[in-house]
Amino acid sequence: MKSKNLSIRFVIQKNRINKNGECPIYCRITYYGIRKEFSSGSFVNPKYWDSKRQNAKLFDGSEYRNDNLALLKKKLEDSYLKLRVTNANFTLYDVLREYKGETPKVDEGLLEVYALHNNRIQKLVGRDIKQVTYSKYLETGLHLQDFIVWKFKSKDIQFKELKSTFLDEFDYYLKTEKNFQQSTINKAVQRFRKVVKYAIADDFLDKDPFLLYKPRVIKKEVVFLTRKELKSLEDYSFNSERLEMHRDLFVFCCYSGLGYTEMANLKKVDIIEGFDGELWLTIRREKTNRTYKVPVLPKAMAVINKYDCPERDSVFPITQNPTFNRYLKEIAQILGIKKRLTHHIARKTFATTVLLYNDVPMEIVSKLLGHSKLQTTQVHYGQIIENKVSEVMKKLGNRI
Repeated sequence: MKSKNLSIRFVIQKNRINKNGECPIYCRITYYGIRKEFSSGSFVNPKYWDSKRQNAKLFDGSEYRNDNLALLKKKLEDSYLKLRVTNANFTLYDVLREYKGETPKVDEGLLEVYALHNNRIQKLVGRDIKQVTYSKYLETGLHLQDFIVWKFKSKDIQFKELKSTFLDEFDYYLKTEKNFQQSTINKAVQRFRKVVKYAIADDFLDKDPFLLYKPRVIKKEVVFLTRKELKSLEDYSFNSERLEMHRDLFVFCCYSGLGYTEMANLKKVDIIEGFDGELWLTIRREKTNRTYKVPVLPKAMAVINKYDCPERDSVFPITQNPTFNRYLKEIAQILGIKKRLTHHIARKTFATTVLLYNDVPMEIVSKLLGHSKLQTTQVHYGQIIENKVSEVMKKLGNRI
């Protein structure tokens, strides 16, 4: 049966034959290119199924089976006709909800669905997500609200009105009106796309209007200390104890790859003997909430021993990140380092100067940095590998 883009067909699942030699009959309903299949609750021997007539060939019990299929089809047709009379805009899922006797979903606004998503993830704060993540979703919601007023001169738009160009226009707005960097824009778009997936899963949308959307790729230069800069930092004698301590902690991170939060929260119980009999740091990264292990290199161990205090559970004295970076700025000025020295550069230095430049394979670097995907490491440090290849090839050229 086909009417006004609605198609209802029955198909059998030959690959799911039961012990009685029968396979299930599925109902396939299609509306405006969207297809959905569900079990009709009936079974039939494949040799008795007439796909052209859409029913079972006559034999004992087939009349009852065919009547059930006809009744199911009639109910679907009635649901479709009812929606045509009462609702100008409806979807395949509305037809199925009407057929099941469920209340059809109202055409929710974009910001209304966004709020429903935020209410849902708010309950996950402290469990699966962190407060800062939830706050970022709230922040993106405010940007969406401003964008809708700016673009559509409206307080909200229906989710079903979303077009493929929406994200490009949102990107343009954040760049020109909010003066955001592309990396910040990509994060906002990423959060919104997660809400779109939630909307699809909850039947507010039939399909993803942004399926072909690709975020603008941002290639950031990796800033790290060279071997010469790192050595000058390690060897310099400071007159100030506070500068010496912050230098030492920075050097520790250059040889361990720890971020600021992990370094500040590092406890003595986090230093354990590994399978190889060597000491390892067992770290849970604040950013990803994942646990990973890093071997304690000799230079990192020297810093640990220097600041060991029996009365303290933490490995290092307490320090604040803004204070830490302020001291690093002062240290950079003293040493003549032109780079904007921040704690995060220590992690970059660990990956490059300490690991990659000492021929540690990329997959090992990815593991030691706690990245969940090798691709993440390759995106950030691929250029470093190219530089290393160039350096090796020049040496080879000189030899031959």
